[in-house]
Amino acid sequence: MMTIPFGDLRRQNAAIRTEIDEAINRVLDSGWFILGKEVAAFEQEFAAFCGAAHCVGVASGFDALYLALASLDIGPGDEVITVANACMYEAAAILQTGAMPVFADVDSATQNMNPTALEAVITSRTKAILPVHLFGRLAPMLEINQIAQRHGIPVIEDAAQAHGAWRLDESGARRKAGAWGNMACFSFYPSKNLGALGDGGAVVTNDAELAERLRRLRMYGWSSKYCTAETSGRNSRLDEIQAAILRVKLRHLEAGNRARRERAAWYAAALADLPVMPPVDEEGHIYHLYVVKLDQRDAVRAHLASAGIGCDVHYPMPTHLQPAYQSLKVEPGALPVTERLAGCILSLPLWPELTHDEVTQVANALQAAVF
Repeated sequence: MMTIPFGDLRRQNAAIRTEIDEAINRVLDSGWFILGKEVAAFEQEFAAFCGAAHCVGVASGFDALYLALASLDIGPGDEVITVANACMYEAAAILQTGAMPVFADVDSATQNMNPTALEAVITSRTKAILPVHLFGRLAPMLEINQIAQRHGIPVIEDAAQAHGAWRLDESGARRKAGAWGNMACFSFYPSKNLGALGDGGAVVTNDAELAERLRRLRMYGWSSKYCTAETSGRNSRLDEIQAAILRVKLRHLEAGNRARRERAAWYAAALADLPVMPPVDEEGHIYHLYVVKLDQRDAVRAHLASAGIGCDVHYPMPTHLQPAYQSLKVEPGALPVTERLAGCILSLPLWPELTHDEVTQVANALQAAVF
């Protein structure tokens, strides 16, 4: 039994249980469960939240990635540049289109795509760039977009861990995840900052033509029910109950992100004198995960587990070293920063309802583990 679990969705949902129950009952009373008023309303509300013109709800974050790639007609013979430290989702989606993933190394401090490494792997076959906003921090989108524009390559944001994260744009204004690339893909897996009570995902975009193409692709390629399909699609629809729940949770997202930043500050203060490197803080980082770097990670993790502290590793094996991806022929050592980080990162408990006493307990257990 964990004294402090890595995450506790029961606490989060208990605080808004009445609102969730009302949303579910509203759908049950409507008798409409697929692509109805709740999905349409959530799509409008989430697009506005992101600062984008369009949102297309789909069945999962993975489907969001695949459909975004498919909407650009990416397929065999094409390459898509992404990173190898985000647990295979991007590579799997790219391969499903028939294209090949190409990996750029990451920055050691932020663990996000390194723009210099990105530009070094662009070829004539590169048809998209897929940066990941890892752990709740936006990738360096100004630099990535500049590179993409020079080469005429579209950008698809993987924003599955970045609901509400932001950076300053060229004018000095805040621009959220979802409003930087040609498209952005979100997951609403229950543990995300904006999580459903099941699977769900979305693609947001400012491009009306892409949005319409995505709507067709998510439902067999139809332009309307049973209509002639001009392209092959799939069945990938966000359902009404999940959309209604997400509408409730969207109202609480900014407060939840502020609570995450507050708890990150508690950790930073508590860990200041330990041989542990906390994540670099910056405005707009919404701490989907609190990931530290330390020596002897596995021994420390075992000690924390014995003390009843839940922790995890995001992620222990880079994609290019996974057995399933050996056909890509990316040799060990090709991504030195990615590979080094995989051996020293540890995710500590961080969620909006975590108390100050619990953060102190985690820090004390970590102190006992590293000294």
